Amino acid sequence: MPDIVAHLNAIGTAVPDHDIHHAFIDWAQERIADGRSAKLFARMAARSGIEHRWSVLERTPGGGSPVATTGFYARPQLPGTAERMRLYAETAPALGIAAIEALAAQIPVQGITHFVVASCTGFVAPGIDQIIARRIGLSPAVERLLIGFMGCYAAVAALRTARHIVRSDPPARVLVLCVELSTLHLQAVNEIEPLLAMLQFGDGAAAALVTAEPRGFAVGQPFATTLPDSAELIRWDVTDSGFAMHLSGEVPARIAAGLADPDFAAAATGGRAPAEIDAWAVHAGGRSILDAVEHSLRLPPEALAASRRVLADNGNMSSATLMFVLARLLGGPVIDDGVALAFGPGLAAEGFGFRSAG
Repeated sequence: MPDIVAHLNAIGTAVPDHDIHHAFIDWAQERIADGRSAKLFARMAARSGIEHRWSVLERTPGGGSPVATTGFYARPQLPGTAERMRLYAETAPALGIAAIEALAAQIPVQGITHFVVASCTGFVAPGIDQIIARRIGLSPAVERLLIGFMGCYAAVAALRTARHIVRSDPPARVLVLCVELSTLHLQAVNEIEPLLAMLQFGDGAAAALVTAEPRGFAVGQPFATTLPDSAELIRWDVTDSGFAMHLSGEVPARIAAGLADPDFAAAATGGRAPAEIDAWAVHAGGRSILDAVEHSLRLPPEALAASRRVLADNGNMSSATLMFVLARLLGGPVIDDGVALAFGPGLAAEGFGFRSAG
């Protein structure tokens, strides 16, 4: 029996229309009392490689941002988790459906047999998988899977799951959706490290169709590995005032050190030598993380151009980010041997190989 190859046929993406990047930076700047620290923060924010971040949070009646007077965060005590989760339940399905509609504009999405959803920025039951399935008219017989709280590499888990489904059930048509609302989780902190970490994140959604039809990218063997003694470097804590992101400033250096180890580098690239790889879809977790990957693997400057463009246009959208990078590559030159790679809590590196269909 011939080996069944799963294909990522197309990707649709969506972001809200409210750009909050510079307003959030100004808000954070005002929280730093020490002048020297404030200058350091401004310098590092300017070097972030991010130009825009988008939020589902509404503008104020006067057109201001969520941190402006009368905005969502303009109060002495920031909103509690319950209020943030109510907004997640209202807005995550709408943004996810916008991404599915963008996908449907490229390729027919009828006859869906499986629906895999990844999201780590909110909880609601019934889950957003059920809410979205009902709103877009999916059959109640569609098999659903909701992947939660895996963080930035959840897109790998979702696409890997879709690959397994198609390889075991060739007629399957798997709809994969990543939707993240990171801007619901602004925290009232005053230290540079958590402010810089928090101010990388934006909202976004991406939807993909995975089938056995040879169109788009053939999805190859998945891989995964974990850096030892690194579990505390990336963490989400559920608090009474939303989800608190802990992203240590040590992460880029630890990734760089890991990739300098031939065994870890081989595990993080599916066993390929970097020189053999002609396309890179690296999760745009931040400029310093992309720099660490580029320098450690000795990649040419243009190798991570798609990732850097996604970072500039959207910031880090957690699990949705890698799908945005893959979407940019789908519209580019033919790829013979590509690698998709994402880092997240653990500190884990997960990914898969891919190549152009045909």
